Amino acid sequence: MSFDLVIFDCDGVLVDSEVISCRAHADTLTRHGFPITPDGVLKRFLGVSDREARRIVENEIGRALPDTFEAEVKHATLSFYADDLSAIAHVGDAIAALALPKCVASSGTPEKIHHGLTCAGLYDRLAPHIFSATQVQRGKPAPDLFLFAANQMGANPARCVVIEDSVAGVTGGRAAGMTVLGFYGGSHCTGEHEDMLRKAGAAITFADMRQLPDLIGRAGQKHGSIAGFSAV
Repeated sequence: MSFDLVIFDCDGVLVDSEVISCRAHADTLTRHGFPITPDGVLKRFLGVSDREARRIVENEIGRALPDTFEAEVKHATLSFYADDLSAIAHVGDAIAALALPKCVASSGTPEKIHHGLTCAGLYDRLAPHIFSATQVQRGKPAPDLFLFAANQMGANPARCVVIEDSVAGVTGGRAAGMTVLGFYGGSHCTGEHEDMLRKAGAAITFADMRQLPDLIGRAGQKHGSIAGFSAV
């Protein structure tokens, strides 16, 4: 196998949380004068760090959001997690089947990542190798977080495979010089999602985590030479 490290995104890849997160952000943004639906948040900000999303919103409304904004979003998200969050189907078995070193590189805050993985029963499987966009200067779609994760894990970026569900994440992984597998099996994914991931540069697209160990093996065998294809 050509890979030394598997880097997982968190929301939408490990935990089925994107719909919950979008609802929390939409409610809070609308309350502060930026009317938007959960679907609108999904389309505009999927995979983008909270810091970058806030910068975009503030530029558009021409003023700063209140200092309490992040705390309000966090409170809404965590309250929804308690009732609605679950792990992506079969992801626990997929993690267990991978003999390679693994880590998480997420746009979320450390607290959000910890809470989400804990609620989904996955934290102990991946800790302590969990990295947040708050640890780098630029979040996804910049490559910074992926390069930081690889460095922390002692891996060559060219020998890392990233599992992502967002265009921003696929773009960032590719910019880091890594092979990216695009996952479109989360509840937030629409019929167009697979095509968007492939166009962003995902080497393989798939919707069932039971396929992941085999797909990483296949990608490793053809490392650097795969033209995007969909796993059936």
